[in-house]
Amino acid sequence: MSTNSKYDLVVIGGGPAGYAAAIRAGQLGKKVACVEQERPGGTCLNWGCIPSKALLKSAELFNKIKHCEDFGISVTGASYDFNKIIQRSRGVSSTMAKGIEFLFKKNKVDYIKGIGTITVPGMVEVTDGPDKGKILVTENTLIATGCKPRQLPDLEVDGERVMTSRQALEMKDQPKSIVIVGAGAIGAEFAYFLNAFGTKVTLVEMLDQVLPVEDNEVADVVAREFSKQGIDCRVSTAVENIQVAKDNVTMDLVKGDKKESITVDSVLIAIGVVANTAGLLSPRTKLAQDRGYIKVDANYESSVKGVYAAGDIIGPPWLAHVATYEAIQAVQGMFGHGQAKQVADFPGCTYCIPQVASIGKTENKLKEEGIKYKVGKFPFQASGKAVASGAPEGFVKLLVCEQYGEILGAHIVGGDATEMISEYCLGKKLEATAEEIHNTIHAHPTLSEATMEAAAAVFGEAIHI
Repeated sequence: MSTNSKYDLVVIGGGPAGYAAAIRAGQLGKKVACVEQERPGGTCLNWGCIPSKALLKSAELFNKIKHCEDFGISVTGASYDFNKIIQRSRGVSSTMAKGIEFLFKKNKVDYIKGIGTITVPGMVEVTDGPDKGKILVTENTLIATGCKPRQLPDLEVDGERVMTSRQALEMKDQPKSIVIVGAGAIGAEFAYFLNAFGTKVTLVEMLDQVLPVEDNEVADVVAREFSKQGIDCRVSTAVENIQVAKDNVTMDLVKGDKKESITVDSVLIAIGVVANTAGLLSPRTKLAQDRGYIKVDANYESSVKGVYAAGDIIGPPWLAHVATYEAIQAVQGMFGHGQAKQVADFPGCTYCIPQVASIGKTENKLKEEGIKYKVGKFPFQASGKAVASGAPEGFVKLLVCEQYGEILGAHIVGGDATEMISEYCLGKKLEATAEEIHNTIHAHPTLSEATMEAAAAVFGEAIHI
């Protein structure tokens, strides 16, 4: 039996876009519901950002133990339980999901469990799940269903021999060998994690560098450090003829006119994502789309009045923090709390070791666009804190406008890069110049001194290089 409820906003999807939108609408005093087919938090919290960081922290700690002699500490008999590592990761996700459920209650958000389908504009039906049959009448609808891992055609994902990131986050047994197809952030992070615990990892990328969206000098550092760690990085290489057997997977690695056959326990497909629109729209509801992604205007409104979309479902960049920003902007715009703002600048982060973080344009992009710029670069090997911490690899690279000195791009590879990038994000937002960053006193000894020194290096005034 159906039940009817009327809302100011119904959000479909409970990930970083969806739950943030629902909570913000609740803060504004609106009657709001969030329809989510799994636990709140979406891919990021349950099957992406959060559980993968838990795995990476275990890998980082185990690696530190293996190299503790460098710090004058001896540890004997160090071992690990792979299943416990996976279970800890799942536990972290569960804890965070409960936190979102608490925030829903705090902000009077109705949490509806199931698949939300827009039957007609202004009406959402729960078509599957525990709350199947509920009809939600609403003034506004926000689609935040995100994306799901892209799969290779004619290759069945079984969770053991063939995995995407989702299956890899709950793998029962550690593979002794694996090919990871795709060396973007997801592929690089899983390569670091599995290699740390002894899996023989072959990381394969069709483009000419690992982390293809990053600055090429940054990518070179990651490839070099990965090689030192024992990860076999193959770039400008295609994977062909994948054959799945009961106990292994065989495939060809093709680079130019050279072909190599390789047999491994498992293959992990990390080649990007596709829009998640399954069950979203009834035949009576048509929204303008581009390659499966929902097209929106400057206010995040779709081609149908009153139906909005934000986050990964509207296309790249597929980043949780961008999704949250877009969703909050959409909600504030639709309820008259200021003009909705589009994403201008955003950080991109990869959490392997060494970490990678960036904002703005790469040096190659500036050259392509003919923009005149200056470079300031500071190596972590000249940072007292980095050397004392045993992490001298990498650098901070700042790209600024030649005429005015404002930040055009910033790229960090090394320890805690993902934490350090925020200074440059704020600087770019406030239109700070390299000179202003250079003249801001940074605490000593800290890794963040490298951001100041990189700014000083723009003018040839860095003290420690």
